[in-house]
Amino acid sequence: MEKMKIEAYKKADYSDTASAPFEVMFNPNGYTRKYELEYHKAQGAGSSASPQIYGKIKPQDYSFDFLFDGTGTATDQIDVNDRIDAFLKLTGKHEGDIHRPKYLKISWGPLMLKCVLKTAEITYSLFESDGRPLRARVKATFSENVEETLRVAKERENSPDLTHIRTVNEEDNLPLMTYQIYEDPGYYMQVAQINKLKTFRPISVGSSLRFPPVIVDKS
Repeated sequence: MEKMKIEAYKKADYSDTASAPFEVMFNPNGYTRKYELEYHKAQGAGSSASPQIYGKIKPQDYSFDFLFDGTGTATDQIDVNDRIDAFLKLTGKHEGDIHRPKYLKISWGPLMLKCVLKTAEITYSLFESDGRPLRARVKATFSENVEETLRVAKERENSPDLTHIRTVNEEDNLPLMTYQIYEDPGYYMQVAQINKLKTFRPISVGSSLRFPPVIVDKS
């Protein structure tokens, strides 16, 4: 069975050569993925409720439980402390030349996660007579890392200062599509003219429409 691997990079765009990968002893039985949106409250004094004002989409967090077993019953015998230190050195050590820990890439089957280590909680559960740990579980949380130019490109997908080509679906109408791009449905007549539509209602499903750049006054 393919084991989960963790690679580390010094560059945020992952363009440098990866470090030697860290391979987990046992694949996790599952993992959690946290999708979180941030809203700001604007509640006035004496009011009983407030609108939820959208702030941002936070980077997604992924949490895994990793088992480190030094008993030798399931795999070759290891030193648990040494193996955990190797994991933490790769994922969380401060690198002097980049002034931060490295950027990580986790690979496991279809999962390809670019991230950074956020937290690692280590629980020891079995020991030798001299106190050396024989078994430990690391609950590690990684936070999604999106390289800056890619993030900007994604956020600009619906920017009104770019030209967009959209395919018409069954539920679409021109004012709605105009609102989704410009945040103002009032531009639908200009869009209809540019696309040489004789009428803006209905629009042929499957047809492609061009939405040119406009200057939107949001003041």
